[in-house]
Amino acid sequence: MLSTFQDKYGAEILHAWGMTELSPPGTLGALKHKHLAMSSEGRCATQSKQGRAVFGVDMKVVGAHGQELPWDGVSAGELLVRGPWVVRDYFRNEGGNPLRIDADAHGWFPTGDIATIDADGFMQITDRSKDVIKSGGEWISSIDIENVAGLHPEVASAVCIAAKHPKWDERPLLLVVKKPGSALTGDGLLAFFEGKLASCWKPDAVLFVDDVPLGATGKVLKNRLRDEYTDYYLSA
Repeated sequence: MLSTFQDKYGAEILHAWGMTELSPPGTLGALKHKHLAMSSEGRCATQSKQGRAVFGVDMKVVGAHGQELPWDGVSAGELLVRGPWVVRDYFRNEGGNPLRIDADAHGWFPTGDIATIDADGFMQITDRSKDVIKSGGEWISSIDIENVAGLHPEVASAVCIAAKHPKWDERPLLLVVKKPGSALTGDGLLAFFEGKLASCWKPDAVLFVDDVPLGATGKVLKNRLRDEYTDYYLSA
């Protein structure tokens, strides 16, 4: 989309990210001067990230044990933010709603996103923390798997969820709605993943379904799919 608007129509696109809890902007994808000399593909790769923190917002990514991760564009962890207009706590949250986690004693607010930050400070969201697949100590992005599956010409929609696994705790399970008239097989779709993702990220199985549940805003209700298919590998 970025390259189409910029190369075909000459429109400059600025990617941004924010949350109501940030009041609301958090990042803006404005390029640095060094990026102007890059190729169109290189600039688009940087612009496709969510961008650098705006004034007044600090951010970092932390690992499973709370350790701060390096800004190398590769290390993915939970995205934390803080600032004078970033929420400290939710109104009447004494019950500890798991979907509403207050900031810690140092003001770091957990966004619920899994992200990387590169050496230039560009943040890129790779998944939601509730949707990331924790397999044998590896964090696997369900979004990356869905994006690859969606490139297949016979896939109408694809949803990846974490299913319990007897050895690896969780493994990716891919649910796919095929386009009308498609003869696509599970093995054929898995072969399509070769060379596009790390081999350990490739789903162990593909299930073809007639449709996937959607919420009022059109977002896939992954919680329903997890409830229905979470034991798939255990019962297979």
